Amino acid sequence: MRKTFLIRSTLVGIWLLLGIVQSCTNLDEEIFSEITPENFFRTDAEFASALGEAYFRLDWWVDHNRMLPLQEVTTDEIVVPTRGQDWDDGGRWRNLHRHQWDFSDIRVNYTWTYLYQGISTCNRLLHQFSLIDAENIQGYIAELRGLRALFYLQLLDLFGNVPVVTEFDVPADYAPPTTPRHLVYAFVEEEALAIQDLLSKDVGGVNYGRVNYYTIQALLAKLYLNAEIYTGTPQWEKTIAVCDVIINSEKFSLTTDYYDNFSTNNQNSSEFIFAIPYDGVFFKGFKYHRISLHYASQATYNLTVQPYNGFCTLANFYYSHEDSDVRKNNFLVGPQYSSAGERLVDPGAEASDPDGPPITFTPEINELAPRALRQAGARIGKWGIASGTMTDLDNDFSVYRYADVLLMKAEALFRMGQTTGEALRLVNQIRSRAKVAPFTALTADNLLAERGRELFAELHRRTDLIRFGKFNDAWEFKDADPSDHVNIFPIPRPQMDANPNLTQNPGY
Repeated sequence: MRKTFLIRSTLVGIWLLLGIVQSCTNLDEEIFSEITPENFFRTDAEFASALGEAYFRLDWWVDHNRMLPLQEVTTDEIVVPTRGQDWDDGGRWRNLHRHQWDFSDIRVNYTWTYLYQGISTCNRLLHQFSLIDAENIQGYIAELRGLRALFYLQLLDLFGNVPVVTEFDVPADYAPPTTPRHLVYAFVEEEALAIQDLLSKDVGGVNYGRVNYYTIQALLAKLYLNAEIYTGTPQWEKTIAVCDVIINSEKFSLTTDYYDNFSTNNQNSSEFIFAIPYDGVFFKGFKYHRISLHYASQATYNLTVQPYNGFCTLANFYYSHEDSDVRKNNFLVGPQYSSAGERLVDPGAEASDPDGPPITFTPEINELAPRALRQAGARIGKWGIASGTMTDLDNDFSVYRYADVLLMKAEALFRMGQTTGEALRLVNQIRSRAKVAPFTALTADNLLAERGRELFAELHRRTDLIRFGKFNDAWEFKDADPSDHVNIFPIPRPQMDANPNLTQNPGY
């Protein structure tokens, strides 16, 4: 494999250092070795090895049981139809799409636990690093605080009111209360501003996939873009300022080919500000191909495992792309073939399927449940699938991408009253690469639609819909929400049961 990131090469042995917590209300970790600051953290390689464990917590960033369904299946971009007995799971996938979840949803709890696992690992390493007197220690500490801020930003966005825990050395019965959303926002902002100048401005090479100065600027841009939702006060000027830091650095640029960002060997993309360097062998967790493709698609890509025939896009979202839009290739539609060019056939195809056994992916989905056709739905094909791919993709996943920075700045300018000028120019850069005609002026609708087309399935859609006031609208297989309390998720039941100091979010 081709990854250069520190995770693959430095984690051997360090995983034995400490166990991983399972809940924010149980922040203790059991010690399994005698590795201490006195006998280990002495060289850059040893520091990098410890940092690798913190970055390892990014493994499930796009796992289909964690943030991905909360940020995408709840939107007008992605749906998971029930095909007979497949993808029923007690109706939980339907509940996510219809905004009918409650505090017992397992994916809500998985996401909460996952994010706090990352925070706890950062807190523990920060505690250990604080005991060390080394010349370069402040840079490593800043990097860990930046990664922790990234986890907290997801909690802020998804759950709103959450405990802010920054210490590792706490009593076994530690039960932190929820912190109001606006104060979680203030914490993330303060952390980012405090550490930004301690971080490297170098990009690529050994710095690839690590939190650096520009990662923090992108994090702040995302924070400020949504400030009105998080705190009630918009921060458009701040959004523009941090976007300009990234743009004016001239360290990033749009790739000539949109799909250079999503190919199997995409680690050299000029757009990646912060990416997770997934690897099919050494750093697993990226499974879009398995959760979306038809069972028989195994023969198309010579996959070593059979796909699950689940995630697909909605017909209206698919048709929101002009035929000339290169991003329409984010979806797999039409007749499907094996790698040898033979027509794929599904012997289990429903008798009611007008396409019969020959497999044809159709943008239209006949129903959400219980008898969605096995071939129905345009499948996710945005990330390249190499022949012989195993359970996980080798493609890297961009958390912060330069195209998003351009769109964030354009939106902030638009919110301040600019419908043409620089705001329009920035959006039309994106459209030009996509081979579609430029807009003549920006509107809220065409700006939101453009973000959807450009950033499909990159875990931005729910946040965007909320910011544009569209998350509670009706769309395919979903009625309009009777209440906007669903704009943040409930604190999961296991967390409420374990910590009496938590306060449940309104409406749950």
